[in-house]
Amino acid sequence: MEHQAARGEWFCAHAWARALGDQGRQADALQVLAPYAATGWWTAAAATAELLEGWGRPDEAIEITRTRVEAGHPSALEGYARLLARHGRADEAFDLLVPHVDDWLLATAVVDIASVAGRDEETAALLAGRVRAGHRCDGPWCCRGLDSDTALGLLAEIRERQGRTDEAIALLRRRQITSVNNRDQLADLLARHDRVGELRAYAALDGHEEAVRRLAELLEEGGELEGAIAVYGQADGPAAHDPNSAYELARLLARHGRGTEAIAVMRGQADAHPGDDWILHALSELYLDQGRPADGLAHLDALDARRGGERDWDVYWMRLPLIAACDGVDEAVRQALAHPEGDTWYAAEHIARLLADSGRTEEAVAVLQRHARRNSHVLAGHLIDLGRVDEAVALLLHTNPPPPPAPTARPGADGPSF
Repeated sequence: MEHQAARGEWFCAHAWARALGDQGRQADALQVLAPYAATGWWTAAAATAELLEGWGRPDEAIEITRTRVEAGHPSALEGYARLLARHGRADEAFDLLVPHVDDWLLATAVVDIASVAGRDEETAALLAGRVRAGHRCDGPWCCRGLDSDTALGLLAEIRERQGRTDEAIALLRRRQITSVNNRDQLADLLARHDRVGELRAYAALDGHEEAVRRLAELLEEGGELEGAIAVYGQADGPAAHDPNSAYELARLLARHGRGTEAIAVMRGQADAHPGDDWILHALSELYLDQGRPADGLAHLDALDARRGGERDWDVYWMRLPLIAACDGVDEAVRQALAHPEGDTWYAAEHIARLLADSGRTEEAVAVLQRHARRNSHVLAGHLIDLGRVDEAVALLLHTNPPPPPAPTARPGADGPSF
């Protein structure tokens, strides 16, 4: 690691500096990062500041980030302000960020720091002024900077922590886009305050799949399994129309030992959406987890028949764990290699995973080495598992690897030859 850090490998340098710091060699750690930070690269400056702060040297960390702010780096201001707030200078941090509140990322930092600085009402007024009453975006690039939905969400966050929950709920009901990163802020708020009736009504609205999932989670956490299942509605609810909701329902059923029902849910989705391979993959995994690999293979056979006997690799590879469970890993490998695409780089990755999962990592490496450049990261991981770190590093750096170790057993003695 030390050698690669000196050669300009940033991730090695960062890890080496942290290791030196853990050993109490703080000066040496800073020296490792110094050439990177000297370029003005924010990532290196932030890593250096993080180490200094962790060592109880916040003033030095603040100074490093301040210089990057003065240099105009776009990401430095947030890091600098949050660092100030963590070390008793929240008012100063708040005043620095307020002029930039139209940047959604910095607006989020303003809301966080306002709580420490005791300036929630001032922040709420700023955010309220950014909400465009009656405006509805007609495209993703309609509102640049701080859009109304983000402002409403941040304002609701302030009201909730002030204990003004009804106001927070009313604000969130005004949003145009309700789901961000697969979470619904209003659903989460209602769940936190145990307002199950309101959450149930909200989840019943069209297009609120995240609210459906949150309601089911809440009921499951409270021991109401049947209620959680009913939320998805197997006959006429979200699970009947939305594959994502069906998948969540299947996982819920499987968690509680109702694997047969889980399979039935996903089988219905696979029949309704034969072109969605992720659904088929989820179904195959369910068959495997429930100890029914033969049934899983039978379903895939039926699908092949409907497709005219075609077996493209993007569907065929799902068979491999099922075949292995029925007839052993060797048979699964044999059938995979016999496939028209069995000698491709992408097939090699699936075959190698099958071998490695059964403890045959050496054979997995042999498969991947035939397509080493296309599978370099996967191959390197297996080499590391075998303790062949130098080979893994050489592979990732595209340099000549050291000679392989002498074999300890006759090649092919434990399985098929590749």
